[in-house]
Amino acid sequence: MQARSALFDLFGDHIRPRGGRAPVAALVKLLAPLGIAAPAVRTAVSRMVRQGWLHPLRLSAGPGYLLTPKAARRLDEAAARIYRTSKVSWDGKFDLLVLDPPGGRRDRQRLCANLTYLGYGMLDERTWVATRTADEVDGLLIDYDVRYERFTAAHAAGTAGSAALVRRAWNLAEIGQAYERFVEEQRPLLARVTVRSSDEEAYAARFRLVHAWRGFLFRDPQLPPALLPERWPGSSAAAFFDRHAARLRPAADRYVDLCLDHSQRG
Repeated sequence: MQARSALFDLFGDHIRPRGGRAPVAALVKLLAPLGIAAPAVRTAVSRMVRQGWLHPLRLSAGPGYLLTPKAARRLDEAAARIYRTSKVSWDGKFDLLVLDPPGGRRDRQRLCANLTYLGYGMLDERTWVATRTADEVDGLLIDYDVRYERFTAAHAAGTAGSAALVRRAWNLAEIGQAYERFVEEQRPLLARVTVRSSDEEAYAARFRLVHAWRGFLFRDPQLPPALLPERWPGSSAAAFFDRHAARLRPAADRYVDLCLDHSQRG
């Protein structure tokens, strides 16, 4: 687990609901159970400041960091997808992008990763499609200085044609297998955490669970049920995630509050 990725998880799942700010000492303490050393935390924090995700500030407990508005928006949107707090609906229309890809390979890769995160699938190098609009996409393409056109489209063949289009844009079999592996890998790890486990153990197990689940934000566009295969593995995986995330939440919250309290008291 990389320090920068873990910091996004930490701020999104624990620090954001507590005001979006924390002393650096607390960040170090909270990532220690994940095997992330203090120098790696400090390096990742500095990088996130340079990228505009965190803002340094002085807290009563010492040096600290606050989420920027850009980071808060991204984390709130991610939380809504992780915990599925908004209903996935679909009006039968696609958001269609036709663009001129950036010339540099690195820029193309970054743009692809960002579009995938926003829920777009690639039909070809120039054409991307999504079942929901993303407010961020125009700003993203402008930032990359990409020429593009954007359309609202409906498939002439109705749901059957739309489902076929979806299978071109996303490898649903591969995503489904990833959900199955997620459950297989997490089940034995979570079974070890019982009511007799410490709060730190429960926190670390839940953190790894959420971290693994968050990875699906970059793979699964969360398509409407009408376009998914029958017995979609993502549904049972979501129920598994919800059950264990809720089970471990009280102990994880106690551990986070303890670390924040100790940091504030020095």
